[in-house]
Amino acid sequence: MEPLVLTVDMAGLPQAWVELEEAVTYHAKQLVAWSVGQYVREFRGGYQRNGERSRIATKLIIAIKGSGAAKYGHVPGLTNALLFARDRQLCAYCGHRFMVRDLSRDHVMPVSRGGRDAWTNTVTACRRCNTQKGGRSPDQAGMPLLYVPYVPNRHEHFILRNRRILADQMEYLLAGVPKSSRLYSPLT
Repeated sequence: MEPLVLTVDMAGLPQAWVELEEAVTYHAKQLVAWSVGQYVREFRGGYQRNGERSRIATKLIIAIKGSGAAKYGHVPGLTNALLFARDRQLCAYCGHRFMVRDLSRDHVMPVSRGGRDAWTNTVTACRRCNTQKGGRSPDQAGMPLLYVPYVPNRHEHFILRNRRILADQMEYLLAGVPKSSRLYSPLT
C-alpha cells in the first residue's frame, strides 16, 4: 500500500492526506510552493522537445499555493474512530485497553441531562462500564474519570486520522501537538 502525502497550507498547517497521483498533479500544475521530507516517488511522463523525458518527484509533505486560511479554532468532527484513537482505546472508568468492537462513546454529562455530544463531554468507555454508569454523571455513579476529555488540535487530528504515517510526516505533525496531548503518554 502506497503512503499518503500530507498537504499543508502556505503557513504549514495540515490540510489533507492525498494519494500520490494527486500530489503529482499539484506538482504538474505548479501549485507546490515548497516541500519537505524524503522523496516518495518519481513519475515519468512523455518526451520533451529537447529529447529529455519529463519527470516529477514528490516528497512526503507539500505546501499548496493559494491554500490556506485554515481556521485556527477549527474543531475536528467527532467520530467514534477518532475518539477511540484520542483515548488510545482506554476505558475512562476502569482503565483497561479494549479492542474497538468492545468500546463505546460515553457522555460524561449524559445527553438526557443536558450534556452535549462534543469532544469535551465524551470519553471512551468499555461496554460494561458504560452500562454500569448509565444515565448518571461519574460522581453520581461513583465512577471517577481516569483522564480528562479534550479537543484534539489540528496536528493531532491529522495523526489520529491516518494509520500509515511515515517518520518525516510524524515528526512534522508532532511539532504542532501540545506536550499535554495524550499522544505523548505511555501506553498502560
